[in-house]
Amino acid sequence: MASRDRFLQNDHRFDSLLISSPQGHSGKTVVTIGLCNALKRKGLSVQPFKKGPDYIDPSWLTVAAGRSCRNLDLFLIPEDRLILSFQRSCEGVNLAIVEGAMGLYDGLDSYGTTAEIARLLNMPILLVVNTSRMTTSIAAMVKGYQLFQTDIKIAGVILNYVSGRRHEEKLREAVEQHCGIPVVGSIPRDSDLNISERHLGLIPSLESEESELIVERIGRKLEVYVDLNKILAIACSFQTVFKAQSIDLINKIPKVKIGVMLDRVFNFYYPENLEALNQAGAELIFINSLKDRLPEVDGLYFGGGFPEFFLEDLERNRELREDIAKAIEEGLPVYAECAGLMYLCRSICWKDRSYEMVGTIPTEVHLSEKHQGHGYVVAEVVGENPFFPIGLTLRGHEFHHSSLSCPGDLRLAYQVKRGQGIHHQQDGIVYKNLFASYVHLHALGTPEWAHGFVSLADKEKRSNHGVNSLKGELYH
Repeated sequence: MASRDRFLQNDHRFDSLLISSPQGHSGKTVVTIGLCNALKRKGLSVQPFKKGPDYIDPSWLTVAAGRSCRNLDLFLIPEDRLILSFQRSCEGVNLAIVEGAMGLYDGLDSYGTTAEIARLLNMPILLVVNTSRMTTSIAAMVKGYQLFQTDIKIAGVILNYVSGRRHEEKLREAVEQHCGIPVVGSIPRDSDLNISERHLGLIPSLESEESELIVERIGRKLEVYVDLNKILAIACSFQTVFKAQSIDLINKIPKVKIGVMLDRVFNFYYPENLEALNQAGAELIFINSLKDRLPEVDGLYFGGGFPEFFLEDLERNRELREDIAKAIEEGLPVYAECAGLMYLCRSICWKDRSYEMVGTIPTEVHLSEKHQGHGYVVAEVVGENPFFPIGLTLRGHEFHHSSLSCPGDLRLAYQVKRGQGIHHQQDGIVYKNLFASYVHLHALGTPEWAHGFVSLADKEKRSNHGVNSLKGELYH
């Protein structure tokens, strides 16, 4: 029997805080991770968020807070859905903490910035400032950020990379005297606050066997460097209040089983995407690409990740690769993004060596040190495919360092209006009931995706996967 989840029957009140900085690489990710962990250990229920399209920072914030981190992105998600998602995620929590992206006012335009999220959700901002080679000038910088948009509430400053006591005193005096807001933390350079990085930022938490130890170490260290009581007082003084809204979330009885490849290789999934599949009627079966065989499922979902660091292990699990190739040929619905697309190709070439993959998509993947696509994407569905109606315009994002050896021969369903895609502003490989793309979608911005996926899986289940819904070929 369908169950209904109703919430926000009364005004819902909770504290909130947004962590930003004047520019990227100021240390806001480590500060946010540390705050989430420190406050959780004090017994508070903390709901983390990340502004912008990102999987890696949220993976660490999830570990730090013990709650799934959510993304807030006004390019990917319409404003009304973003607000409702924020409300629902914060139900029953003590504190919402948002990590910003880049600098406070950086983005596509005013509506795509961290500042706009703070304005929309009425959140106070802690500005994390890289204080290297700076003293009194910090006041001019912070004052400028305060005056640039006066309805943005910069409520406190955290000094980062402080070189010593005298340096801290000068910085603190300048901020508090000229900007009228408190300094609530002073952090020196400390190797214990480091997390290993790669070309796209931090290493995903699922790749680290010590992620919980790393997060706790950062939390305990940061607790020494910041004033948690002052930070909580700031969050409390800007208490967020939303008027009651009645929303029904119908959890359908599962009618299909969808396998989700989730492990150290494939771990770029928005929680809302998995929830959308549940709500559309899917039971999720998690699969480890490094050691499992393919279980009995009605569909397969591959997210993104870094397969290049696990190529030998992926190649070694030949049984799974053969299972997947056979299932696709028999019409199993498969949706794959980025790393999933790469895995379904014939091979992946990296550092002068080729590794055999699933082989359904007859092309080689070549990895480069330089990114081949990075940023927001707008794509129109122009080709017949089993997942999306022709004419639908999708918003997503891409970040890949790979390219395909013979993309011109593939059947592609997307015309990319913004972004790179696979080839000549095209993306979306279609073969039977397989759809593979470099574009990452967010279910709140593309509700058609989960419904289309589950409907297709149900249709093929009823016909025993015996009919190719497109009756087409991979090549033109």
